Amino acid sequence: MARTSERGGPQTRAKILDVANRLFLERGYDAVTVAEVAREAGVSSVTVFNHFPRKEDLFLDRAEDAVQELRSTIRDRAEGVGVLDALRETAFRLFDERHPLSGVDSRSVPFFRTVAGSPALVARAREIAAELQRTLVDELDRDPAFEHDPTLLAAFFIGGYSAVLVETAGRLIAGESPDTMPADHRRRLENLFAALRHGVLPLSDS
Repeated sequence: MARTSERGGPQTRAKILDVANRLFLERGYDAVTVAEVAREAGVSSVTVFNHFPRKEDLFLDRAEDAVQELRSTIRDRAEGVGVLDALRETAFRLFDERHPLSGVDSRSVPFFRTVAGSPALVARAREIAAELQRTLVDELDRDPAFEHDPTLLAAFFIGGYSAVLVETAGRLIAGESPDTMPADHRRRLENLFAALRHGVLPLSDS
């Protein structure tokens, strides 16, 4: 019980995130310490680290959401639906919802700018991409219906999706309008899946 009390629940986690994001956006990620976040949130540094093992995870807090999206995409797809079609469906659902993981949420520009300005966050973002790649490989290895090279597909998909997001982020940071960017982002997503289908998996895997 003491452990539960120390950690707090979802409300504590949400409060820590709100405070951390506000401070990071106001002052820059590298200028804010975990102790400051804890003090502003009214909790101890231990409680912060119980919820977020790394400081970077206070800002890049959707990594677990991305892992769960990948897992459910592979595990929960309908019978007869190929892996590539399932990944495409998830990618475009996130796009249509303007989900933060899609890269086209109009509120994401300050987030992109903060990440780009912090070597620590850039490094952690690359680690997360590598973790997602390993997750996808593991899921494909366990899938009896997938008969192709899981390492190759995972590398190309995660690398390609990341490249689409990074280009969109860079252009938004440079001042392009969030209103006109989604159409181009969608076009590049379409190009990604066309390249994956013709370059990685045979046409019969649809």
